[in-house]
Amino acid sequence: MLHIIVVGGGIAGLSAAISLRRVGHTVHIYERSPMLSEVGAAISVPPNATRLLVAWGLDPKRWRFVQARSFTYLDHLTLETTAVLCKEDTWRAAGGADSYHAHRVDLQESLKWLATREDGPGTPVTIHTSSHVVAYNSEKPSITLRSGQELCADLIIGADGVHSLATEAVLGHRNAPVPPAHSNWCFRFLIPANELESDPETKGWNDNCDGRLNIIAHNESRRRIVAYTCRDNTVHNFAAIYFDDKESVPDTEDWQKTADISQVLSLYEGFNPRLLKIMSKATSVKRWPLLYRKPVKKWHKDFLVLTGDAAHPMLPHQGQAGAMALEDGLTLGLVLNGATRANMQDRLQIYTDIRRGRTSVMQILSNAGQDEAHLIRKDLMQFLADSQIPDTPAKMQIYSFAYDAVRETLTAMKAYDEGFELPSDYFESEVIPGPNL
Repeated sequence: MLHIIVVGGGIAGLSAAISLRRVGHTVHIYERSPMLSEVGAAISVPPNATRLLVAWGLDPKRWRFVQARSFTYLDHLTLETTAVLCKEDTWRAAGGADSYHAHRVDLQESLKWLATREDGPGTPVTIHTSSHVVAYNSEKPSITLRSGQELCADLIIGADGVHSLATEAVLGHRNAPVPPAHSNWCFRFLIPANELESDPETKGWNDNCDGRLNIIAHNESRRRIVAYTCRDNTVHNFAAIYFDDKESVPDTEDWQKTADISQVLSLYEGFNPRLLKIMSKATSVKRWPLLYRKPVKKWHKDFLVLTGDAAHPMLPHQGQAGAMALEDGLTLGLVLNGATRANMQDRLQIYTDIRRGRTSVMQILSNAGQDEAHLIRKDLMQFLADSQIPDTPAKMQIYSFAYDAVRETLTAMKAYDEGFELPSDYFESEVIPGPNL
């Protein structure tokens, strides 16, 4: 049994903690926030993530996830449907499971439950909130809190997000962002469904909204709106993504930077008036730059290893950042099943070898929408042969959704140790395999 410290209580940190708990290790999470206030917008839970969550014993309906029913393009002037990219059977065929939309807080609470529940396999994870980590020592290994307290463990996992100190400790330098050339700004806001229902001009947006993701785009001006519901269809999530070549882009994201809805309405002038009326109901708007960070080659140093956004920050266009963090966490736990200090470096290298190629491609794919593969083809050729590049929406779906993190990890571990086996209670239900497509 190893004593493991995870820095960061988001999706990546909680997923790693869940997996590590289930293979018998003792895990403590140190999270800088109080984890009390409800923050964040909605997030996609695609089939490659659903398969893992369900196998761990999570019921998406219990946590108010909305099952995805369709992925639809609407005309920005008329709001008429111009194309349907996915339906329920599309996700199941490409990924072997359903896709969901969740409020980020609901997903995080569900993961926290899996990590800390008393009746689950292994020792419940301990979460220390309001614990701001200011330094890492990869050799001891240890972390230092803002209070000056130093905490040691057998392994430190850096799950501290896009602005990661752990990444700097591993690389020896900051993973500097690059302003993307395609979309460089995003507004995010939530609107309660009952706010729309109370106004005759907007109530129709609630009709047939169950599980429907809409993209309303004007490609010529590089403006698009992504809209879908979460939390049992009681909340509408909006992301307004656009390109501005006049405003200078800062070199870091401020997730709490506020904006006024009037800025959104002005920017999207010319879009359907009913849509603008709907968006005018927003009372809290956040705006941040979309900054791209290139894939890093090094994921671990000594006894410090990266996971989630600390290893591979992603833009929102593919809706896969949370799923990549879940896959990382599952893989890291499985690879460390039976690990000791003596074989730790071998295990961490296996984890890196399994995950780096997969997440590097997803980082690049996430620079563009499923209908924009032509924008990123050259970058993808660093990691994929020309014939392997997913250059259509259907191929992107298969690449994203069909990946089987369990199969890939077990294959790698059995090549390392032919006697490798999972604990019998690691999964709580039969694992849905990724389709062999």
